[in-house]
Amino acid sequence: MLDPRSEIYPTIEYRPIQPSDLEVLEKIHLSLFPIRYEREFFLNVVNGNGVISWGAVDTSRSDEGRDELIGFVTTRMIAAKDSEIEDLFRYNNSHKDLTLLYILTLGVVDSYRNLGIASSLVREVIKHAASVSNCRGVYLHVISYNQPAINFYKKMLFKLVRRLPMFYYIRGQHYDSYLFVYYVNGGRTPCSPLLNSHIGLLPPSATF
Repeated sequence: MLDPRSEIYPTIEYRPIQPSDLEVLEKIHLSLFPIRYEREFFLNVVNGNGVISWGAVDTSRSDEGRDELIGFVTTRMIAAKDSEIEDLFRYNNSHKDLTLLYILTLGVVDSYRNLGIASSLVREVIKHAASVSNCRGVYLHVISYNQPAINFYKKMLFKLVRRLPMFYYIRGQHYDSYLFVYYVNGGRTPCSPLLNSHIGLLPPSATF
């Protein structure tokens, strides 16, 4: 791993997550997230079964770990009509055919944080979403107490559009979720009383 005291910046490259990443991917998720993911989730990620993913590796390492994951983002393409924000696209007559790219997990190991890796991973996601003609946005949930993640997505120009009460249930306790969207391909937030009422409730998914 990277020595935090080193003044030499690593060479980070991005690639699809692959079957050989399974063990490391599980280990990092276990260390970063309060939610425990089933084995099936990881198998779907590494085999690309309904999941689109990117991994970050430090190719400047001289040891055998130069292709070991140090960051990742996992996503799934879904129909807009099946999302919690389907109503934001009703202004479009063809909204039934629209899709959204949903960020499932995003993380960077501790010793590689604050190097712009998470930002680069999210940019890969946005670039992919923009390349799909009927995709109108990238969206995700952030647990209400994760202020660093909230600040990060705001910095990445995601729009905070919903507060979902008691969305998460972790270790016997409920937590609210904030829902963020980054619009692509002409997607936009319509001006409506419904949306404005949700935004008015908001006070001022991810570890990186």
